Amino acid sequence: MRGLSGEVVKFGIVGVTGVIVNAGVFWVCLKGTGPVNSFSGYIATSVAIGTNYLGYRYWLYRDRDAASRKREITLFLIFSGIGMLIENGINAFSVHVLGYHSATSQLIAKNVIGLIAGTAFRFFSYRTWVFKALPETEPEIPATASGQELAAQAELMLAAEQIRYVPAE
Repeated sequence: MRGLSGEVVKFGIVGVTGVIVNAGVFWVCLKGTGPVNSFSGYIATSVAIGTNYLGYRYWLYRDRDAASRKREITLFLIFSGIGMLIENGINAFSVHVLGYHSATSQLIAKNVIGLIAGTAFRFFSYRTWVFKALPETEPEIPATASGQELAAQAELMLAAEQIRYVPAE
């Protein structure tokens, strides 16, 4: 649980950076007209997704398996897209169903309520499927080894460690 709380804090720091980018781009796009205004939530979230990927890959999950970047980026974009739909879907509900059309009410719907729901989804999907932990490896011990063989292996390992760390004169 201790490791998870540290991960949540780092996820939050990257997320706050994304929120700042998201809100700033969203606010600028809302001031525009035409398609920029209509797609402002998607534009802002897309820019924030790019910013967040860099923070997650190179800071938070830097020790996770990065063997298949194509798979990782594909899954990241899929789950980020679902999170974007959650976030902007709540904003669309606020505008089209509840009738809140002001920029402030849209900021609250998208960047508070929508962001909380989208972030919870993203956290669990990223850590579970995108940035997978490397499997822990344990030394292999033959199943048929006797006590004497195990003792001999342990002595050889200790001797090798002592040879490896003999200070040079």
